[in-house]
Amino acid sequence: MTCPRLEYRSSDEEHTFDHERPYCTVMNEFVSPMRADVCNDRFEFSHDADCEVYRSMVESSTAIEADDD
Repeated sequence: MTCPRLEYRSSDEEHTFDHERPYCTVMNEFVSPMRADVCNDRFEFSHDADCEVYRSMVESSTAIEADDD
């Protein structure tokens, strides 16, 4: 399963690209193709286990939910 926070964009505020580039909505920035491999669970990677950005987002969400209880 692909990370739900990964998008592919063909432009930013200033430029239009020749091809779509991977964009992480957690980091709010474009990421390298190698990082996108983790996001896409390629090569036996798993975004929920191998991506520190995704894990920290989940941990933050869990902490917020616990505070709400």
